[in-house]
Amino acid sequence: MDWWRNSSQPGKNISIAVIRLPARVSVTDPRYGGAVLTNPGGPGGSGVAQMLRNGRATQIIVDAEMNPNTTSVGSEARYHDIISFDPRGIAHTTPGIHCFPDSLARSTWALQNEALGLLGSSEDSFYRNWYRSRALAEGCSVATGTTEDGSEAVGEHVNTSPVARDMLEIIERHAEWVSKQVSSETSPGVAERLRYIKGEPKIKYWGNSYGTIIGQTFASMFPDRIDRMVLDGVCNAHDYFFGSWFSNLSDADRILERFFSYCYSAGPENCSFYSASGAAAIKQNYKDLLGQIFEHPMVVPSSRTRGPDVITWSDVKSMVRLGMYQPLIYSPMVADLLTSISSGNGSLFADFKAMSNTFTCPGDECTSAGPFSDECNQDDNGADATLAILCTDGPGLGDIDEESFQEYWHALQQQSQVLGDWWAHTRLGCVGWKTKAKNRFEGPFAGNLSHPILFIGNTLDPVTPLAKQVSPSLINGIANNAKEMAHNFPGSIVLQQDSEGVGLTHTSWSSPSLCTAKATRHYFQSGLLPPLNTICKTDNKPFINTSTPLALLTLEDKELVEAMKVMEDTVLQDIGFRRKVGGF
Repeated sequence: MDWWRNSSQPGKNISIAVIRLPARVSVTDPRYGGAVLTNPGGPGGSGVAQMLRNGRATQIIVDAEMNPNTTSVGSEARYHDIISFDPRGIAHTTPGIHCFPDSLARSTWALQNEALGLLGSSEDSFYRNWYRSRALAEGCSVATGTTEDGSEAVGEHVNTSPVARDMLEIIERHAEWVSKQVSSETSPGVAERLRYIKGEPKIKYWGNSYGTIIGQTFASMFPDRIDRMVLDGVCNAHDYFFGSWFSNLSDADRILERFFSYCYSAGPENCSFYSASGAAAIKQNYKDLLGQIFEHPMVVPSSRTRGPDVITWSDVKSMVRLGMYQPLIYSPMVADLLTSISSGNGSLFADFKAMSNTFTCPGDECTSAGPFSDECNQDDNGADATLAILCTDGPGLGDIDEESFQEYWHALQQQSQVLGDWWAHTRLGCVGWKTKAKNRFEGPFAGNLSHPILFIGNTLDPVTPLAKQVSPSLINGIANNAKEMAHNFPGSIVLQQDSEGVGLTHTSWSSPSLCTAKATRHYFQSGLLPPLNTICKTDNKPFINTSTPLALLTLEDKELVEAMKVMEDTVLQDIGFRRKVGGF
């Protein structure tokens, strides 16, 4: 549990859930390229779940374009294992972070949150959210940060620094395992290449969103252990660990503006929220609808498949947020839902909300194991883990009084009318958090690396912008995400994808691009970065399919497009409809 434990007495262990997709060649094949370690983001995202959904697609992108069984494949081609894991406290890794005695209690709390609404949803929404957040933070930090015998507690060891150290151990253990696959029939050259020397294995890593925080932490702690590293949807490490999270929302409102423009360009046959009067009229219709719903929530009678419901201002804001995270997937749905409630019919929206209603009642295993056990928390604990990780990574996030937090919230509203209220919940979740991280890397988040990093960012991203201008009263000057972070690691560059939104977590996956995928593949294959200032176009835009027909693509490009489609369609639970705790 504690990699830096000084005591001679044995400490507790954490069992990290690790999953591997084997390479398409044997490890003794000269074309074997080692392992690529991945992280889906969050914090709170499950790497195991990500692997089960899109591990094969990830492998297709990082591997050589030719099938390894094709006779024309050259010796320079590389084929990789794909490895992922559930970071500390998350999903299948034990012990887990559990803020509730069982899954039913967690679901009940979530429904109460929904009824309460977002910040700004009513006159008393601030105080009700403030005190509920304090209750959750204080209770969860006590539940995960203390032990009866005074020994190590999981809540002290789930922050990012020990996760980076876990990754180092994973690549060490993998390299050790690979060396044991050598047999008497292995050629001397391959045997030497696979020989394990403790302290020498280097990482190949692909991290998304919060996974870029893990990647930057690893690179800063172990700069000589980088073989390849792709960081997609880049978070500003300094602002994340030491700041107030003012560096995230500069693109958010512009993405919604593009939604209105795309809707108008697509026409009424492709966008149901269309107005012939133009994009400005569509925007005004949306603002009018928000105002109407705020004053008069929509009553929806029960149907044969669900109970009665009420569509609120918070519901609409939360739904639109999904469209901003993944415009290609959600824009048509957002348009349809806005159109239905504009016409006075909330049935479609109520059906949409009902899809996220899942409940798990405690079973016999829970009764035997007792409250707060893994057996009592069999559903997704991502939101619980998010709290623990965010609040121990940024210990100053919770040190704020009511008046100061209201000023902070209003400053975020000035940055983004669309996401400011929701983003404030991210920090609000840490108010009252007591547990401190036992080991915390303090930086600098920079260094001269053994191999440069490929940073990838969308032109517009709702919460991890490429570069953003914020008020000098909040932050001194211009803050950058991908561009500033790349500058911290000399030789690294930024690949810009000309798209908006985020994919699984704020990445290029939101809008598949053959150009981006090929650049990523080339980097993993050769180690070569794309030319400076490269901008990749996307293959599609919201509402309209503009991609090249598959029949016109080469077999290899077709396979790459299909892999990207799998990545695009994979939606992490951390951007689910009800989730109010932030994360990236």
